[in-house]
Amino acid sequence: MQDLDQEIFHSIKIGDQKALEMLFHEFYQPLCQYAYSFLQDREDAEEVVQNSFVKIWEKREEIDIQTSAKAYLYRMIRNSCLNEIQHQKVKSQHQELAKMDGPGMEQSSDSIAIHGELEEKIRQAMEKLPEQCRLIFKLSRFEDLKYKEIAVQLNISVKTVENQMGKALKIMRHELKEYLPLILLLLENFLDP
Repeated sequence: MQDLDQEIFHSIKIGDQKALEMLFHEFYQPLCQYAYSFLQDREDAEEVVQNSFVKIWEKREEIDIQTSAKAYLYRMIRNSCLNEIQHQKVKSQHQELAKMDGPGMEQSSDSIAIHGELEEKIRQAMEKLPEQCRLIFKLSRFEDLKYKEIAVQLNISVKTVENQMGKALKIMRHELKEYLPLILLLLENFLDP
């Protein structure tokens, strides 16, 4: 089976659109179900799966899989769903902040700029984390999952989760140490009546 998967991905890599269509028809529905289990929204789930296949085609020359097509696709969908969930949370937090400001209580442009800059620095710092480390950090901090839940979801030990979180926090602290004054300033503006 894995030889066939390698053959399919090799065909996609050299531009065989029929191979991609075959993969799409075989996995589209199960992947939509899998994405739905994360996102709880049919349209969002379908969009994530469709975008994933578009990405495969756009980056076909860089594809190098060492697993089965199924494992590769499911991992890709899981990561895309987690990114989508994080994006939705950030959007929701912005909406909540906007509601708290209320009419006539416009946020200062300085506060908005600081918030935007800090958000970008956090995103950049997270990009510097190794893949598994970043995934565990996101599940812990953005999904509010306990270490045991993360271990079960990723099929790893709790000790591995603890080690990866320690590593993630160390890297994040190092990357964001010069932004501590910005964080304090943002909190000060947020807490001011």
